[in-house]
Amino acid sequence: MIIDSHAHLNFNAFLNDYQEVIERCLQENIWMINVGTKYETSKRAVEIAQEYEKGVWAAIGLHPIHLDTGLVKMKIDKEEIEFKSREENFDYNKYKKLARSKKVVAIGEIGLDYYWKPKTKKKQELFKEKQKNALLSQLRLAKELGLPVIFHCRMAHKDLISILLENPDLRPSRAVAHSFVGGKQDLKKYLNFGFYIGFNGIIFKEIPGVDFKEIIKITPLNKILLETDSPYLAPPPFQNKRNTPLNTKYIAKEISRIKKIDFNKITEITTQNARELFSI
Repeated sequence: MIIDSHAHLNFNAFLNDYQEVIERCLQENIWMINVGTKYETSKRAVEIAQEYEKGVWAAIGLHPIHLDTGLVKMKIDKEEIEFKSREENFDYNKYKKLARSKKVVAIGEIGLDYYWKPKTKKKQELFKEKQKNALLSQLRLAKELGLPVIFHCRMAHKDLISILLENPDLRPSRAVAHSFVGGKQDLKKYLNFGFYIGFNGIIFKEIPGVDFKEIIKITPLNKILLETDSPYLAPPPFQNKRNTPLNTKYIAKEISRIKKIDFNKITEITTQNARELFSI
């Protein structure tokens, strides 16, 4: 068995064939967690999960790029979903109600994203403050519900780590740093928090300042989660094509090669990790 701990079959890219893709995955004993990025995609993730007795779960949350800060216009991603509105404010009670479903196993993906930001320093500070406040609200929700957290962090590890250190009462005991792109010190701090580290097809890319081979080598196997981030980040030989949870095995193979650990051992331990983190 393999668990894709972070997929988006709730996105528009799978609107017409998500059932077919899921059935193929289940036939190959690949389970998945579909992750929300705002209320609409979170709701859809729950609805899809409820169609299946086992093997498909949902995470719900407001991704920082969909937060309505009023300070920057985000690029529309047609792969994601047709939105009634591109940006929203975090509605605590609305997400709490959605989390009543037994299929909801995490709050996420939530976090910080400084890739798209305002140009002036004053607006940047306000922009970051609004993201931090939304993150804290969602951490409160996760704590109230006793759910683990899926963290998204892009160009903001320093601030995310600071928030977690400054708010120990809200720091989750169970969490994953999804699609990890950071340095050794960032990795060490997340591991010290007890977090899992999510690896996907981005490990095949060249990212300035990031040595994925070294990061994978030093990450304990019992702290690794496999993920695809479907429909994005397809691994070779499927680059520039729509990614699916079926490709999780290519991530496992690369980790197996780098760590020099048997492929079956990789899938066995990472599956156990996902089941423990998400209580599935």
